[in-house]
Amino acid sequence: MAKFKKKQGGEMPAISTASLPDIVFMLLFFFMVATVMRQNTLKIENNLPFADQVEKLDKKDLVMYIYAGKPSANYRNYGTETRIQLNDDFADVNDIAAFIAAERASKREELIPFLTTALKVDKDANMGLIGDIKQELRKVNALKINYTTKKGAVSGNR
Repeated sequence: MAKFKKKQGGEMPAISTASLPDIVFMLLFFFMVATVMRQNTLKIENNLPFADQVEKLDKKDLVMYIYAGKPSANYRNYGTETRIQLNDDFADVNDIAAFIAAERASKREELIPFLTTALKVDKDANMGLIGDIKQELRKVNALKINYTTKKGAVSGNR
């Protein structure tokens, strides 16, 4: 009859790390796909007006955004008048030309004629400021302008 011997050493076997790179890669891929990158942090109130004839822009990577509105509650120390926001900072009307030049420099040369300037303007914004923005855009030959709105009845703009 066979006799079974008990092991003398109570050592734990080594953990295999062969599948660890696969697990790390799967987690990395998951977070890359599931994460949404935010473009700009709005420092202004941006309650867009309503419009009934709305079209979507085809290529959003060819759009330069200019925001205008009153500073939000966290940024009241900048005043209560309508302000311009370019990327993540408040700006003056005179800064628009430099902003457009920087955006054009970041794109390939063959795409520059297709760049569109989108104005995301609060519905209570001062139209004098919007006129000044448009004058600056004319000076730098940025003539393709898009007004960003919400789809709905125009009567909701009151």
